[in-house]
Amino acid sequence: MKKILITNDDGYDAIGIQKLIEAVEGLGEIFVVAPEHHKSACGHSLTISKPLFLRSKDDDFYTVDDGTPTDCVYLALNHIFEDIKPDIVLSGINLGANMGDDITYSGTAGAVMEAVLQGISGIAFSQVVKTYHKHDDTVDWEETKRYVRAITQKVLKNDPFKGERKFLNVNIPNDKIKGIKVTKLGYKTYSNEAFLHHDPRGREYFWIGLPALEFEYEDWSDLGAVSDGFVSITPIKMDMTDYSEIPAIKEWLREK
Repeated sequence: MKKILITNDDGYDAIGIQKLIEAVEGLGEIFVVAPEHHKSACGHSLTISKPLFLRSKDDDFYTVDDGTPTDCVYLALNHIFEDIKPDIVLSGINLGANMGDDITYSGTAGAVMEAVLQGISGIAFSQVVKTYHKHDDTVDWEETKRYVRAITQKVLKNDPFKGERKFLNVNIPNDKIKGIKVTKLGYKTYSNEAFLHHDPRGREYFWIGLPALEFEYEDWSDLGAVSDGFVSITPIKMDMTDYSEIPAIKEWLREK
C-alpha cells in the first residue's frame, strides 16, 4: 500500500487540509503531520533555534507546536518514517493562491521542497479564494477534490520526475473549471503595503498586507491559466542556477 504524508501551512485544523485528506482517501495509508498554528508565508524555513514538540492528535495524525511545514516534513521523515519513507508528500490545500514569485514565500511549497530534497515525490495544492474566511462558501470543494485526487493518482502511478529535485505546484481556480493547463510561473506585480498602527501604549507597529493579485497576462502562465478558469500545474525545480548567464559572468570577471 502506498504511503501518503500530508501537511500544510494553514494549521492542522484548516479546512484545506481536511479536504485534502478526503480527496486522497483510499489511495494509500495516510499520515498527517501539520503545524499546530497558522504558518503562512514562512517559505522553506527550518526551525533550528528552539526545540520542537511533536504531538499525537490521533492515529497517524500529528502536530508540531510552533513548527513550520518544513519542520513537519523533516520530523516526519526522520522520526515517524524511520525505515520506509512515504511515496509522496502532499501539501495544502492552501486557502489562497501560490502562483508566480509567491512560491518563494509559500510555506505550502516549502514543505514539498523539503520532500523532494529528500528524494520523495511532492505536490503543492492551492485553492484560489474570493475571501480568506475559513468557511468561505464560494469554493466548490467537491470539484476541487476531484482534481486533487486525479492529479495525485497520476503521480502515484507514474511520477514524472522519478527522484529528481522537482515538484508540481498546482493552483485551482474559484470558478467553473474548464480543464488543466501545464504552465510556467507568472510575473506578478507587487505592492509594498505595510500598515502603520499604534498599540494602546502608543508604540508603533506594522502589519504587512496581503498582496493584490495583479500580474502581466500570459495565457500559459499559472496566473493567466487560473484567471481563465483552468487548473494550473507548474513543474518547479530546486536548482535556481541561471546556466545561460554563466559565460557572461565569467567574461564579466575577466574585464578590467
